[in-house]
Amino acid sequence: MANPMTAEQAVFLLQGIMLPVLKTEQRATKAVLEAVPAERADYRPDPNAKSAMELVRHIAAAENRFLETTINGVFNTAPAAFPEGAKTPSEFAAWYSQQFEKNCEALSKMSGEQLIKMVDFRGMLQRPAVMFLQFGLNHTIHHRGQLSTYLRPMGSKVPAIYGESYDSALAKTAAKA
Repeated sequence: MANPMTAEQAVFLLQGIMLPVLKTEQRATKAVLEAVPAERADYRPDPNAKSAMELVRHIAAAENRFLETTINGVFNTAPAAFPEGAKTPSEFAAWYSQQFEKNCEALSKMSGEQLIKMVDFRGMLQRPAVMFLQFGLNHTIHHRGQLSTYLRPMGSKVPAIYGESYDSALAKTAAKA
């Protein structure tokens, strides 16, 4: 089957849509990761749920994995290489942001031909490399929402994600008083 996307369309999708959206979403994701209190990072709402720290690590690794899939033209199934000293949610949030910036820089330099290279995802589907940015974005938003529901039970505040949260509105009101 011929590639359903042209190189020019892929560049427009990356530069005109995906990079700006990814950067906006990354700020919200970083705020949620940073809001996880280190002393409660083992919290899980159910025995079958991931802990907050497992979600922090998963979000940080997976989002960058999808960016790297687009950059490298291959979906890598190897375990993520986290920094050796990272232990707290804020340390993982810092690593996540650093990797994200590096990956966005590499993405911004990609050619249309690189962006339309067909990439296999675990033998289940094949799509142009640029499409993995949307897969990664959906994945991150899903797990970020999951993690944000953990924050109040852990004694933390929910940051603004799409507009103010209850907690960020209270903080803004308190700052004005």
